[in-house]
Amino acid sequence: MAGVFANNKLAPSAAKLDRQTRGAVSRAIADSRFKGRAEDSLMINAPAGTKASRIMLVGLGKEGEMSALRAQSLGGRVYAALGSSGDAAASVLVDDEFGGKVAAAEIAANIAFGARLRSYRFDKYRTTEKPEKKPSLKRLTVLVRDVAGAREAHEPLASLSDAVFVVRDLVSEPANIIYPETLAAEAKKLSTLGVKVEVLGEKRMAELGMNALLGVGQGSARESQLVVMQWHGARDRKAQPIAFIGKGVTFDTGGISIKPAAGMEEMKWDMGGSGTVIGLMNALAARKAKVNAVGVVGLVENMPSGTAQRPGDIVKSMSGQTIEVINTDAEGRLVLADALWYCRDRFKPQFMVDLATLTGAIMVALGREHAGLFSNNDTLAEKLTAAGKATDELLWRLPLGEAYDKIINSDAADMKNVGDRYGGSITAAQFLQRFVKDTPWAHLDIAGMAWSDKDRATVPKGASAFGVRLLDRLVRDHYEDKAGK
Repeated sequence: MAGVFANNKLAPSAAKLDRQTRGAVSRAIADSRFKGRAEDSLMINAPAGTKASRIMLVGLGKEGEMSALRAQSLGGRVYAALGSSGDAAASVLVDDEFGGKVAAAEIAANIAFGARLRSYRFDKYRTTEKPEKKPSLKRLTVLVRDVAGAREAHEPLASLSDAVFVVRDLVSEPANIIYPETLAAEAKKLSTLGVKVEVLGEKRMAELGMNALLGVGQGSARESQLVVMQWHGARDRKAQPIAFIGKGVTFDTGGISIKPAAGMEEMKWDMGGSGTVIGLMNALAARKAKVNAVGVVGLVENMPSGTAQRPGDIVKSMSGQTIEVINTDAEGRLVLADALWYCRDRFKPQFMVDLATLTGAIMVALGREHAGLFSNNDTLAEKLTAAGKATDELLWRLPLGEAYDKIINSDAADMKNVGDRYGGSITAAQFLQRFVKDTPWAHLDIAGMAWSDKDRATVPKGASAFGVRLLDRLVRDHYEDKAGK
């Protein structure tokens, strides 16, 4: 692989290959529409003068505009093109001036990171797949002069990609494999990295008054769980932690307010928020982040049965507030209500960020390009938005307000779990806000982002692990250094 700038100036590696192949590279460019733009690529098969089976030219865009994100995308594009090409090995040449102001070692590390993210494939249940249908590429070597610098830059990215893969595996598993007890067991594996993991069963949750969460799972034969993960990486292990809370509905039929049959199989990934929280705790512990962090995930299965919660039921949450359940398919907010209150009450964190595949309305509003962001704290919201831009896990902030909050007032209880047909994502966020009091808080509605409906640069079709890179960057940029001093 060789890079070419937008003005068709060959990078040194490409120029060398051009001479080695007696002008094949420059001739191929001249006879194509390849202009070196950031999305351009050109394959030269069986080039003369070299033992390579093919040369792939990849555009870098304008000189000096290379960035870590663009390098990750480039790595993903290279893997997508070569993964099933028939080649078992390939090399990427990174010149010293490859990235302009960005060090070549950092660019090389991010190319490797992007390629690995794109290489993910969930195929454990494919037993009859023909060998020619499987990826052929087994090794991708990134060649750069500053090998030591590249390895140092890649080390934290490698542990981060491991955490992303953990989440993608969890979200990809079917609901007969991943359900509350088994997902809790997966979270307990973090103890090998130094994370303290506790699992609360239904008896303990009942003692704590978590009737909102328990009501969602009462129609299932699977016992609901609440998993608490603690990472103490700050110098002061008793310093106020930061907290992340995840919705973990391992399968969502809608309960008595049952969903349509078409597409219901996708509801195995309604635990995507909890998966991200588990993955984030994995990432922080793996790189020994200098921060105290708490992860709380509420795990339930929402099923219709003779014991299932009914529309019109009223439950008393752990906070003491009562909830009229108008729609049993608006269950994630009930799970989060008790999880948020428990986390706030027990740990008194600096802030709380919750993640949930909460509403279809967020996809109507934002499509599948941004997750929805709601917050009671402008500073936290700005930090999250910046971290999203830095990792290409994009957020778009939507409003909260008293007028929206009034919509979920109930005639029979303190609140109802749904509003009217308008602003559904906002009223869901307003519901959650009633359980955080004055703690700085942000809610990420990732319903459109937890599962990718198409291949993207570093995210193959399927489970995306959206939020792991974003939140890891948030911690790294704003909380880890301060906590570790």
